[in-house]
Amino acid sequence: MLELKDVSFTIRKDGEEVPLVDRVSIRVPKGHFMAIVGPSGCGKTTLLKTIAGLNPESGGALFWDERNLSEDGDFSPSEIGYVPQFSIAYEPLTVDESVEAATRLRVRCRDTVELDNRIDRVLEETGLSPISDRQVKVLSGGQKRRLGLAMELVSDPKILLCDEVTSGLDPRSEREIVRLLHDLSRKDGRIVLSVTHSLSHLELYDSILVLHEGRLAFHGPPEQLTHYFSVPDTEEVYPRLATQPSERWHASWQKHSVSYQKMLERNRERLVASGVLQIPAAELAPPAAKGAKAGDTPATPTAPGAPETLRLPGFVSQFATLLSRRWRIFFRDRGQVFLQLAILICFPLLVILFSDKASEPIRRYSDTRQGNIAAEIQEQQSVRSDQAKVGSAVSGIIMFQVVLLSLMGSNNSAREIAGERPIYEKEKFGGLRPSAYLASKVAFLACLVITQSLWMAFFVNLFGAFRGDFIQHAGFLLLVNAAMTAICLAISALMRTAEQASLLSIYLVGFQLPLSGAVLALPEKVEVFTRPFISAYWGWSGSVEALQTQVHDAVKAVIDTGLSAQNGCLFALSAHIAVALIAAWAGACRPHWD
Repeated sequence: MLELKDVSFTIRKDGEEVPLVDRVSIRVPKGHFMAIVGPSGCGKTTLLKTIAGLNPESGGALFWDERNLSEDGDFSPSEIGYVPQFSIAYEPLTVDESVEAATRLRVRCRDTVELDNRIDRVLEETGLSPISDRQVKVLSGGQKRRLGLAMELVSDPKILLCDEVTSGLDPRSEREIVRLLHDLSRKDGRIVLSVTHSLSHLELYDSILVLHEGRLAFHGPPEQLTHYFSVPDTEEVYPRLATQPSERWHASWQKHSVSYQKMLERNRERLVASGVLQIPAAELAPPAAKGAKAGDTPATPTAPGAPETLRLPGFVSQFATLLSRRWRIFFRDRGQVFLQLAILICFPLLVILFSDKASEPIRRYSDTRQGNIAAEIQEQQSVRSDQAKVGSAVSGIIMFQVVLLSLMGSNNSAREIAGERPIYEKEKFGGLRPSAYLASKVAFLACLVITQSLWMAFFVNLFGAFRGDFIQHAGFLLLVNAAMTAICLAISALMRTAEQASLLSIYLVGFQLPLSGAVLALPEKVEVFTRPFISAYWGWSGSVEALQTQVHDAVKAVIDTGLSAQNGCLFALSAHIAVALIAAWAGACRPHWD
C-alpha cells in the first residue's frame, strides 16, 4: 500500500512560500493502475517526483507498506522504477545493449544465464524482442517509451512511476503504451502511477486522480469522472475546473472522498475475485494479519528474484559496465572518432610548421679574446641575435604545444557529464554509484590524455628534436593535458547543461595564453592572483626548465616573466588535477534533476 497523508511541496519565490503540491492525501493499493491528470502546471510531475523522493516533501508524510518514507528512508532502488518523459538511452546502442547495461548496473546476477533470462523476459514483456538488435536512434517514439519501461523493469520494481510517457505519440501508440502499463500493473501486485495530460483511454485505469493548482480535486473510478464534475464528456473536465478556485474543488472533494474510496475498494475486490488482478496472498493480507502468530498459515515466501532479494552490483561491476559502454559509444560515434583522429594529426603538424627556427643552432662566444673591439661587439650582437631568435621560437613552440593540449583537454571532457546529465541522474536514481560513474569517466579520459600527450611529444620530437630532457617535457605535456581535462570535467559535472559547460571551458582555454605571462609579462600584482590557477603557465615553465642549459639561457634572455622550478610546476599541476577531481566528485554526487 502506498499512502500519502497531507503531502505538500513548496518553493520559495519572491520571498514567499508557493505550494506546488498542497495537502494531497490518497491511498493506492497493490496492483493498482492510476492516472494523474490535470491542466498544464497543476503539479502532476511535481507530485510524482515527490512520491519518488526527488522532491523532499514540505509537509505531510508518505507511507509504503506501513513504512514512513519521510523518517525511515526513501524507496530502495529495486523497489521503485521511474520513467521520465525524456529518452534515457544512448542512441548509438542497440535495444538489447541498453537493457543489458541497465540490468548490469541495477541487478547483481549470479551468472550470465540469470542475466540473459532477465533481459529476455523484460524484452518479451515490453514487446521489444523483435527489434532487440536495432539502435536506439532509429526507434519510433512509442518504441523508445517501451525501451524506457524495459530498462526500469529489469529490477522488478513494486511501484512504477511514469511521467508523460504517452506525450507526443500518435493515438495508436498512445493506446498501446497505456495498455502495456495496464498489463504491468496486473503482475505481482505492482503499482503503476502515470502522469498524463491526455484524457483518452481512461477506461483502462483503475482510478483517476485530478489535480488543480496543486490541490486534489478528485480521485475515483474513471466511470465516475464525468458524473462528479457534471460534464457530458471527459474533454470538458479541464474547462470545468477553471470555473472555480482550487480551494473550493479541494473542499468539495473532502466531503465526498470516503464514498469514492469505497467504490475503488469494491472494484478492486471484484478484480481479485475474478482472477484478473493477481496479487500474492501475503500482499492481500490486512496489516494486522501480517505479523507471524502461532497457528497462522505461513505467508507466501518471497519469490526468487523479487525486489526484496535483489542486491545492487558492486563498484567494480558497475565501473566495468560503464567503461565498456563508454568505449562502445565512442567507437560508434564516427564524428567523434574522426574529430579525435583529426586532432591527433593536425595539432602536431601545426607545431611542426612553426618549429624551424627553434631547431637552429645558437652561436657561442669564442674562447679566445679578439683584440678588435668592433669584432667583439659584432660577435656579441650575433650571439644575442641567435639567442633572441632561437629562445623566442623555443618558448613559443613549447607554449603552442601546451595551449593545443589544453584545447584537447577541453574537447575531451567539457560535455562528458553535462551532455548525458538526464541519463546519469536516472541511473543514479536506480542505484548507480557516483564513485563508479566518475571512475569510469576518469579511466576513459586518461586513455585519451595519454594518447594525445605522448603522440604530441613524440611526433614533434621526431621532426624537430626537443632540445632538452624529452622525458620531462613529455611528462609536463601529459600533466597539463590531464589538468585541463580534469578541470573541464569538473565544470561539466557542476554545470546543468552541456552548453553552459562547453562555453565556460572555451573561455577557460582562451584565457590560458594571455594570463600565463609567457608571451606578455603581467603586472606582478596581477600575476600573484592569476598564476596559481593557470595550468598553461606551469606546463610551459616546467618544460622550459627541462631544456639544455644553452637553450634555457636563450629562452630566459627573451622572456620577462619569471620561471618556476620543476618541482613547483609538478606540484601545481598535480594540485590542479586533485582539486578538479574533488570538484567533479561533488558535482557528480549533487542531484541535477530539472
